[in-house]
Amino acid sequence: MTDPAEAPASSARSSGRSSRSASEYADVPDMFRRLAALDPDSEQFRRARDRIVERCLPLADHIARRFEGRGEPRDDLIQVARVGLVNAVIRYDVETGSDFVSFAVPTIMGEVRRYFRDNSWSVKVPRRLKELHLRLGAATSELSQRLGRAPTASELADELGMDRQEVVEGLVAGSSYNALSIDAGRTGDDAPTIVDTLGAADLNLDQIENREALRPLLAALPERERTVLLLR
Repeated sequence: MTDPAEAPASSARSSGRSSRSASEYADVPDMFRRLAALDPDSEQFRRARDRIVERCLPLADHIARRFEGRGEPRDDLIQVARVGLVNAVIRYDVETGSDFVSFAVPTIMGEVRRYFRDNSWSVKVPRRLKELHLRLGAATSELSQRLGRAPTASELADELGMDRQEVVEGLVAGSSYNALSIDAGRTGDDAPTIVDTLGAADLNLDQIENREALRPLLAALPERERTVLLLR
């Protein structure tokens, strides 16, 4: 339980951080006002919007760093956070009077959280195998360009200077990354989804227990009575 005496201090720290962030970007509202005065289809509009994004890149990078150490590459987190920043810049309306930082932070964090949701490991995998998965991904991409085809496990092992069995282990672990949804289709728009190939639920399953319980009772009845019951 949080100590009530600490709550004001925590609130004050949070408020202080928000105030500092807002003051660091105090010039951004004016940049948005100048943007709003431009023709949205003009080159000047695009350049002005790009300047706002560049001005606020430190905010996106700061948020990305808060998610480090969770198994995803730092560069990927920064890229995703910057995508969130661009979305925030596009959607922000300066006329609402709301602070841009207060609007942008949840937008950027939402983008990063969505990235984790869509690119998470479906089962618990040792950190060593996660790192190997990243190395194998880079090596596979490079060898594919060099060979003109997907590399074999032996070729990956030679490229990375490791045992083939270790490469196979890493490839198997990689199958736990970003598990395929059962609603995902195969190749082609008209291809059936995985869920389409699954059997339908048997509506009689719930009656199995009842039938098994009645079986010895029916067997104990005289043949005539048993026949009458079965014909009903």
